Amino acid sequence: MNILSVENLAKAFNERVLFSDLTFGLSQGDKMAIVGANGAGKSTLLKMIANLLPTDSGGISIRKGIKVSYLHQQPELPEGATALDIILSGDNPKAEATKNYLHFMDHPDKYADEAADILQAMEDHSAWDFEQRAIETLGSLSIHDHEQQVSSMSGGQRKRVALAQLLLSDPDLILLDEPTNHLDLQAIEWLENTLSTANTTLILITHDRYFLDKVCNGVFELADKKIYRYVGNYAYFLEQKELRRQILQSEIEKAKNLYTKELEWMRKQPRARGTKARYRVEAFEGIKDKAFTKVDDTKLELSVSSMRMGTKIVEMEKVNKQLGGKTLIKDFTHTFQRRERVGLVGRNGVGKSTFLNIITQNLAPDSGRFEVGQTIKFGYYTQESINLTESNRVIDEVKAIAEYITLGNGEQVSASKLLEMFLFAPKDQYGVIGKLSGGERRRLQLLKVLIANPNFLILDEPTNDLDIETLNVLQNFLENYDGCLMLVSHDRYFMDQLVDHLFVFEGEGKIKDFPGNYTDYREWLVENRQMGVSGGVVKETSTLSPKEKEKLNADKGHIEAPDPLTQIKKKMSYKEQKELENLDKEIPALEAKKAALETELAQATHHETLQKLASELQTLANTLEEKGMRWLELSEMA
Repeated sequence: MNILSVENLAKAFNERVLFSDLTFGLSQGDKMAIVGANGAGKSTLLKMIANLLPTDSGGISIRKGIKVSYLHQQPELPEGATALDIILSGDNPKAEATKNYLHFMDHPDKYADEAADILQAMEDHSAWDFEQRAIETLGSLSIHDHEQQVSSMSGGQRKRVALAQLLLSDPDLILLDEPTNHLDLQAIEWLENTLSTANTTLILITHDRYFLDKVCNGVFELADKKIYRYVGNYAYFLEQKELRRQILQSEIEKAKNLYTKELEWMRKQPRARGTKARYRVEAFEGIKDKAFTKVDDTKLELSVSSMRMGTKIVEMEKVNKQLGGKTLIKDFTHTFQRRERVGLVGRNGVGKSTFLNIITQNLAPDSGRFEVGQTIKFGYYTQESINLTESNRVIDEVKAIAEYITLGNGEQVSASKLLEMFLFAPKDQYGVIGKLSGGERRRLQLLKVLIANPNFLILDEPTNDLDIETLNVLQNFLENYDGCLMLVSHDRYFMDQLVDHLFVFEGEGKIKDFPGNYTDYREWLVENRQMGVSGGVVKETSTLSPKEKEKLNADKGHIEAPDPLTQIKKKMSYKEQKELENLDKEIPALEAKKAALETELAQATHHETLQKLASELQTLANTLEEKGMRWLELSEMA
């Protein structure tokens, strides 16, 4: 079923044409990633589909009854509301019913006349577990205090609350622009599992290659002001893109040869156009356009020299740090070696940024020995502090550091030439920084860090807002970088390729030195986990199943707080008795349906059928687990 149709779409800003004549469709169940260079128009296209930007020409039609939800990069939320308030204010009948029910439970006398309608709405919309789902979803996205007010939230926290609201509103078409930004690694894995198993339609922009491959079944590429569609994963897209480029290059070469012959014929013919064969003249213009088609083979090049490094780099012995009464680093000891490559992983707020600030001497430890070698020069790239002057021209920002820069091979180049190597065309170098896109700003900031010739490079979320091709080249540069590298990134693919070991921030000041990359660490956790604590590593409870949580709580000697709804009710209500009776009938029927689906899946051979059945089976299994847990809860009450 086609739910979205885009025909002859065009968009330009001033004289800059982003794209023209874009035509494509989207069917139920399609999960597409939009890829392309920074500035190609990816975010603009998504906003146009969400009806947040007007079209210059062409049309976008969405099937009647389809609910579209778009995640804003900087969502506007009411300052006085709590995280849970935001969820319950969503455009969703379950949220509305739950909000009214909670008001009724808090003030039963005030809403006594409406009680029957409120309870019936909860029944009609199957909303009895919605509040608990909301709390669990917020927790999975690292919002553990669901009563925290928006006014005290960071930009990243606000975006995560908005994402939770979107996911719980059950949209038919989801539009996401860099959804993994501001998420820690555990939250990203939860989100990719949620989106990959959900029976929904999705268009997203992401630079995370693992996330793209796990969630999406196709790719839209924006290039040359056109859109190209590929069905398959990212690796297949790269193969087909290269094949398309080779075919185009071959067509251009043929057109050039034919153009030479036709040009000779045109020159020999009489000047009067009417005396020539009109069809041949018109064909000549098409051949000319094809022959002079430009294939953009421009590649980002990163090659700068680094300062000589002495024998002493950074030494830390029993270092401790507390902030706001919270222990972030406890008795940490490590001596850095030449060309050491370490990744930092852990939940948001466990001390990674504090650790980096101590390393770069922006923050002093409370106790312990901390020494930096005299030859060490840090280069610190952070997403929080892009140090650019809005009114400056791009080239002036670089010239303020150096007129000439020494490359890794010893060659000296001008600031203008270096900017060209970083994909800033000569005409763009004289534009003001205030007009740059997010990706262009980050590229310029990265350039400023690198041309200072650091020999200890610290990159805090360098992948945000950079396109995938730029990330590939940045990765290549870092693989050949001679200095020490410390990397904080939620891009697992990027981290896997670059680090030799990890500092795992486990909380309460504990930092584990793990030998291997992020994938090695996750595999080690799976092999060794024992429901919560495994080899000294605490498993994130937001990724546990209900049974695992129950086992974890038993191991720790405590029981989790019950659902707030069940806390209020001391004994079974009539509605709960009816719910238990219904579950007694529903669960056997669902189990029978699951068995039939498993049989059908075992006999299926077509790829699309397999994918569809697997998705249905996962959804059904999740439903069975939820209903089973609810049945247990109600049975205990009975």
